[in-house]
Amino acid sequence: MSDAAITIRPMAAADSVAVLAIYQEGIDTGQATFEQTAPTWDRWDTGHSADCRLVAEDADGIAGWAALSPVSARSVYAGVAEISIYVAERARGKRIGDQLMDATIEASEAAGYWTLQSSLFAENTASVRLHERHGFRLMGKRERIARMAFGPMQGVWRTTVILERRSDTVGIE
Repeated sequence: MSDAAITIRPMAAADSVAVLAIYQEGIDTGQATFEQTAPTWDRWDTGHSADCRLVAEDADGIAGWAALSPVSARSVYAGVAEISIYVAERARGKRIGDQLMDATIEASEAAGYWTLQSSLFAENTASVRLHERHGFRLMGKRERIARMAFGPMQGVWRTTVILERRSDTVGIE
């Protein structure tokens, strides 16, 4: 799948260095996650579903990535996943997040997922708007759920919003 000079393709293990570097860029913004540093590839790999891992590639290399994480080990939740989308700092503002979201939704439905969810910092309006443009709806918020442990926001209590997208084609019987 491609749009102009962007190609969306399955993530490969060879992409690990770029994927983790982009994740660290997101961490460094203080608006992406409570994590302080990107994990090792082995830990990242273990925490994400083997299917529905995608990268956006441009002439300069990996520009972003998307992946799903299981929300529960219980079999009844096998079709529910948390979606993560990260775009390289150099590529932000080029609608790469939209392309990754479209491709991930398509791949997730093909793999049998009926619900995608995301927990975002309330102040991360760009990510909230991205999710809303793709059919996610606000399910609620967790006020002052945890404090930042690093960076310029160290010690600040953060509020997260929970968004969910239900498939129109999977799990509707």
